[in-house]
Amino acid sequence: MSVSKVFAISGSLRAGSHNTHLLRAARKFTPGDMEIEIFDGLREIPPYDRDLDTPEARPAVVNELRRRVHEADGLLIATPEYNYSIPGVLKNAIDWLSTDWSGTEGRPLSRKPAAIVGAAPANFGSVRAQLALRQVLAGTDTDVVVKPEVLVFRSHERFDEEGNLTDELSVSLLQDVLTALQGKIDADRARRLAV
Repeated sequence: MSVSKVFAISGSLRAGSHNTHLLRAARKFTPGDMEIEIFDGLREIPPYDRDLDTPEARPAVVNELRRRVHEADGLLIATPEYNYSIPGVLKNAIDWLSTDWSGTEGRPLSRKPAAIVGAAPANFGSVRAQLALRQVLAGTDTDVVVKPEVLVFRSHERFDEEGNLTDELSVSLLQDVLTALQGKIDADRARRLAV
């Protein structure tokens, strides 16, 4: 079986972000033949501009992001919760990934297998942000894992000072969602082979 390449995006720009730490934990506890690459260029993505959204006019960093998502077998997004929703920088990146105005490139997120996770210091974790993100990804026709949900609540209690995820239940849920993502990747490969 070939290695599954998963492209991971943290919706937080903060250096000590628990969501970025959560993606590092996913890379550490990855089941089977899955490789997770964590994107570190979210800060560089400019505001979405329809006038620039062509292969020739897009900023290079956006074309690179689109290429990497296109080439990945799956997507893993970790979102914090800001004002009951997802961070603007994350929504902005998704907007750049959702289009194909020329009809020649394909939309990077269309039917892409994806999983959502999130961490937040509040008692409800990132539940509202994840609901908002699911709604956005429904609009992009992304194939999102439904269950399990990984809602790392009171996240400051579940990571140590080095950013390691120490909560056993969170680790187990993280492994379960990655296994579910692998199932979607396998189904997507089978679908494309059958075409």
